[in-house]
Amino acid sequence: QEPFVADEYIERLAWRTPGGGSRGGEAFDPKRLLEEFVNHIQELQVMDERIQRKVEKLEQQCQKEAKEFAKKVQELQKSNQVAFQHFQELDEHISYVATKVCHLGDQLEGVNTPRQRAVEAQKLMKYFNEFLDGELKSDVFTNSEKIKEAADIIQKLHLIAQELPFDRFSEVKSKIASKYHDLECQLIQEFTSAQRRGEISRMREVAAVLLHFKGYSHCVDVYIKQCQEGAFLRNDVFEDAAILCQRVNKQVGEIFSNPETVLAKLIQNIFEVKLQGYVKDQLEEHRKSDAEQYLKNLYDLYTRTTNLSSKLMEFNLGTDKQTFLSKLIKSIFISYLENYIEVEIGYLKSRSSMILQRYYDSKNHQKRSIGTGGIQDLKERLRQRTNLPLGPSIDTHGETFLSQEVVVNLLQETKQAFERCHRLSDPSDLPKNAFRIFSMLVEFLCTEHIDYALETGLAGIPSSDSKNANLYFLDVVHQANTIFHLFDKQFNDHLMPLISSSPKLSECLQKKKDIIEQMEVKLDMGIDRQVEISTLTLNCMIGQMKHILAAEQKKTDFKPEDENNVLIQYTNACVKVCGYVRKQVEKIRNSMDGKNVDTVLMELGVRFHRLIYEHLQQYSYSCMGGMLAICDVAEYRKCAKDFKIALVLQLFDTLHALCNLLVVAPDNLKQVCSGEQLANLDKNILHSFVQLRVDYRSARLARHFS
Repeated sequence: QEPFVADEYIERLAWRTPGGGSRGGEAFDPKRLLEEFVNHIQELQVMDERIQRKVEKLEQQCQKEAKEFAKKVQELQKSNQVAFQHFQELDEHISYVATKVCHLGDQLEGVNTPRQRAVEAQKLMKYFNEFLDGELKSDVFTNSEKIKEAADIIQKLHLIAQELPFDRFSEVKSKIASKYHDLECQLIQEFTSAQRRGEISRMREVAAVLLHFKGYSHCVDVYIKQCQEGAFLRNDVFEDAAILCQRVNKQVGEIFSNPETVLAKLIQNIFEVKLQGYVKDQLEEHRKSDAEQYLKNLYDLYTRTTNLSSKLMEFNLGTDKQTFLSKLIKSIFISYLENYIEVEIGYLKSRSSMILQRYYDSKNHQKRSIGTGGIQDLKERLRQRTNLPLGPSIDTHGETFLSQEVVVNLLQETKQAFERCHRLSDPSDLPKNAFRIFSMLVEFLCTEHIDYALETGLAGIPSSDSKNANLYFLDVVHQANTIFHLFDKQFNDHLMPLISSSPKLSECLQKKKDIIEQMEVKLDMGIDRQVEISTLTLNCMIGQMKHILAAEQKKTDFKPEDENNVLIQYTNACVKVCGYVRKQVEKIRNSMDGKNVDTVLMELGVRFHRLIYEHLQQYSYSCMGGMLAICDVAEYRKCAKDFKIALVLQLFDTLHALCNLLVVAPDNLKQVCSGEQLANLDKNILHSFVQLRVDYRSARLARHFS
């Protein structure tokens, strides 16, 4: 049995043989074990021979059965071939019979068709005779329940009557036409009644009969009219129209053989009657009196109409339903869209003007005329570094004349105008119309508001010798920066998608570039150190610092009467100057961004250093006064760190090292002057600081320094 392991088998055999192992202390007997192995091998050989004979017998039996099966398969193949031949013969016979039957059917049809036509003609002649006699006796004309059969007959008689000469058959033609009209009216009335009862099957039967009558279109009109009864009871005509079309779409295929035509006619009727009337009522009311409400209504109605059109696109309206629905929308709004952009521009202009005027009125400010010089003129003045003709200085009382509220209102109005332009403009006119709206934004936001504020700010910068300098121009710069970021965002978010694939893109980008360049030039006129107005603004700061130092610094600060009783760490003038400088640095950082901050702070820092350097040159210093001066400069250096300009900090480090010359012992002067920070300075500068010491004239000090 599987799994068979020879070693385990031998172990079990030895274990069962007495004396074959060490069980229970029994002695090992190799002879008995050998005898047992020999006997067991003999038994296995006998078993092997018996199994081998059985295998040979089974193999012989298998070979015999395989031969019998192969013989049987050959016999079955021969039988299958015979059956296939019989099947082919039967198939050929069936095809022959079918051909005969079809030929016979064609012959019978050729005989029967003329017979049926003759019978039909006989019936029509019979009914025609009744019209000739003037008396309709047939049951088909007198029985109202056979109106379908009567309609079929009268329709055929009507076609025949059209071919008859009028002079001989005028009377009978008149009677047939009268009956044709009566039956047509009856069928339409029957269709109307069935529609009111909701009998779809009856409507389908009557419509099928009327299909061959001239009044079939009238039947469709009746159906369309009755469908709309009670359908428009709510205030939302667009939602009512969508629900009505959805309901009719499910029903019309069960009634008419051409449902797409009927549904298209219903939609056309809704657009030309219901929607057109509704749109006219909503728009004509405000067209001349309220441009804002007119534009809002036009945008809303056009949007809702196009949304309804999108819903109707789901239905089967024929081959070119997109063109069909577009024509319907155009027929409603054509008179309003032709001059839309003129109304939009007119409204935007008046609205923007009103927003600005309302703001200036709230400030009790009368707008003054500003310069009209272009960018090239400003550039030329900058290049030549000539004096900038600002006109007389005006007092703005700290008002920047820039309003976030005004900007938001202008941008919101323009945003809505862009949205309306996108929806209401023809695709070919969209870039042109969007550019006109953008031009309005540039005129009122950039020119009338930002540019005016910059011009006013430039005119309001005080002179450099003003003791109470008003540095509000930095606030103008900050607000103008913020506003222009909002302007740029609207340009990218709302204008770019409308003009991105048109030639107007380059024109808009150029216009934007010109505006940016013009404003940057004017901003540079106010803050850049290379422009004179920047110098005036920074002069105001330096002038204020001079005023503080002149008012607060005393000569006794650096040459106290009692050298042993100095209790302050630094002077009051230093405290106030540092406080003022820190405020100005913070204001500059809040007002500007990018490289402009570093440029202005570097210029201010250099001037600040020069002011302190020259200020320190005005006093004489005792030993304790020199220590106090070093403390002041250390505090100025802390203030200079706020500039985050390496050059400014280096200048104050050097100044701090120079102040050490005020207190160092005479014997160490040469060593200090040759130190790392002072070694590269001009000897005259070092000498000028040493001369500030009260003990300079002593022979010992002069000898050591020389």
